Amino acid sequence: MSTPKTLKSKTITGVFWSFTDLMANHGIQFIVQIILARLLLPEHFGIIGMILVLISVSNAIVDSGFSQALIRDQHTTQEDYSTVFYFNLFISFVLYGLLFCTAPIISVFFDEPQLTKIIRVLSLVLILNSLSIIQKAMLVKKVDFKTLTKISVIAVITSGSLTIYLAMSGFGVWSLVFNMIALQSVQTGLFWYLNKWMPSLTFKVQSFKKFYSFGYKLLLSGLMDTLFYYSYFVIIGKMYSTNQLGYYTNAVKIKDLASFAIVSTVQRVTYPVLSSIQQEEERLKYGFKSVIKTSAFINFPLMVGLAAVAEPLFIVLFGDKWISSVAYFQLLCFAGMLYPLHAINLNVLQVKGRSDLILLLEIIKKSILTVLIILSLLFGFGIIGLIWSSVIHSFISFLINSYFSAREIEYSSKEQIKDLLPSFLISLIMGITVFQLGTIIDENNLLQLICEITIGIAIYITISKILRIQELNTLYQMALPLFKKMKENHRMKNL
Repeated sequence: MSTPKTLKSKTITGVFWSFTDLMANHGIQFIVQIILARLLLPEHFGIIGMILVLISVSNAIVDSGFSQALIRDQHTTQEDYSTVFYFNLFISFVLYGLLFCTAPIISVFFDEPQLTKIIRVLSLVLILNSLSIIQKAMLVKKVDFKTLTKISVIAVITSGSLTIYLAMSGFGVWSLVFNMIALQSVQTGLFWYLNKWMPSLTFKVQSFKKFYSFGYKLLLSGLMDTLFYYSYFVIIGKMYSTNQLGYYTNAVKIKDLASFAIVSTVQRVTYPVLSSIQQEEERLKYGFKSVIKTSAFINFPLMVGLAAVAEPLFIVLFGDKWISSVAYFQLLCFAGMLYPLHAINLNVLQVKGRSDLILLLEIIKKSILTVLIILSLLFGFGIIGLIWSSVIHSFISFLINSYFSAREIEYSSKEQIKDLLPSFLISLIMGITVFQLGTIIDENNLLQLICEITIGIAIYITISKILRIQELNTLYQMALPLFKKMKENHRMKNL
């Protein structure tokens, strides 16, 4: 059993390297995205958007929920790891063959001739991903985010540099294809080089059954989540122009770089840590409550702030040709406000081994989303209406997730909302003020952007200090050891 001191140390170390990953990895991706948006056309991003659902669903099937099952299990053996490894690899080859054969049919569906070759090449990432699933799960289980950060940063820099070179050389949409392949190739190579694990020549049916009983429910829930997340790409790609899908794809990409960065950082640190105290109810509840409040304190102002500065942000970074993405991006930010809360609530259910409940919740939530999408299409609300359905669904999902997680740790939805309300209201006040400021300073987009960001941060921190919001102090207390660790690392390098 982990002692409080050991648990705190592991969490701080994990947060430190996840924070480093967040700043470096996602920062580099953001810079690469800016350059590509200026070099490529919206239709190039639209073509990739058409097949993201295929790659994402296939990757979910390859994993089959086994990585989460391995992380949760406290007594994993070499036979367990080897069994899951061979299963993942086998499924990846099966799915690659399936996508290779059906590529022409998919191309006809979207009326896009280029898709056949693109699908057949891009699907190679499935095999590459299957080779690194075990390696990644082992590092996450050990809370070794230092190694994970090194791998992701090197991979993003390498693939990003290649992609920019190809885009400048006139490769168009193929530069985006090779970006994904290069990213996964470098990551896989580094996982094998740095983790030093090799599978044994064994496949144990008992091991497979043990992890499958937990993992298949996560697989089904994950598949539903992925299918519905990317259903917007399919609907827009089929019913509207490739350009419109490109505007939507880029808006989603930028929103995800901010929102999912917070989600992945919080989720990958808290899941293994909370798993280690899954039997200690009081500590589990306290840790969960602290994570929920702190995540909201960070993510609420980030999403609201990005929505408020969206227009000058897109013009300054991407140019006037992407102005059509602004409205999509603003609505997506409001949907993204609650993404970390979804992940944390579901983490509790995973920690408690309730993969059956996670699957049931996904069925309920996706049924609601289906109704919202159908209503949006029937009433002809267009792409904006589709995105509004995502916003509404995000808030409904939070209520559902929090209600059922409360049954496991006795932290009700009402308590969660009460704890989250201060950060939510302060963020709205900040966002409205910043947006109104933009109507005054509208002659110089760069000046407007700088003023809005500066004033927005100042307003949020000032109000938080006046109201004595505990999370501001919590972040300060978390940042202190992080800065000390950074300073110590810098000192050691100079010795």
